[in-house]
Amino acid sequence: MIVYGKQIFLYILEKYPFFVEEIYLAKEVDKKLFSKITGLGKAIVRLDNKKAQAMARGGNHQGLLLKVQDLEFTPFYSVKKSAFIVVLQGITDIGNIGAIIRSTYALGVDAIIVSGVKSVPMEALVRTSSGAIFDMPVVLFHDTATLINELKQSGFSVYAATMNGEDVRNVIFPEKRVLVLGSEGKGLPSRIVQKCNHKIGIKMQRKFDSLNVSAAAAILCDRMR
Repeated sequence: MIVYGKQIFLYILEKYPFFVEEIYLAKEVDKKLFSKITGLGKAIVRLDNKKAQAMARGGNHQGLLLKVQDLEFTPFYSVKKSAFIVVLQGITDIGNIGAIIRSTYALGVDAIIVSGVKSVPMEALVRTSSGAIFDMPVVLFHDTATLINELKQSGFSVYAATMNGEDVRNVIFPEKRVLVLGSEGKGLPSRIVQKCNHKIGIKMQRKFDSLNVSAAAAILCDRMR
């Protein structure tokens, strides 16, 4: 798996050097960074910009690329003992999913479950989450209704994020809780909302339709922690 960009490059070198298989440089780096790179004992390949652009598929590689071990999704059974889980129902925008992984990890969420979609490109999630996916368990689950039933059976209270939900500031949350978020355009299907135990929302100070789903996720998770 190829990842690129200065932030993710430095993050993996610092926290997960054992994931690195090869290092690709398309620019000169300072002596301190080069010493750190050589200290890994991994192959270092010099690239011209054209080759680097091809490897990054046109992305902004900033001259720094890594080949790392493939990441796999976390199995569902391993997150059942968590306290705080966020479910992303039918969300397909990789930028939003990555931003949610970053903010929820920072806010103390224990696991993310991406549900109602067939697949999610892991390589893109590494990049858009700025490496937070190395720390945050991410589960891929086929059917959200089945998932909610499983979570309830494991003792979780499940909260659907809706426009007409109870103001999140007024809710006292139990230890084992799940937040279910829908796509920005469609929101949560009614059948999924009905499966949840409660509905919560963000009370707007001014008249406005909705927030970006990653912004809403951060606000709700901050209130629920």
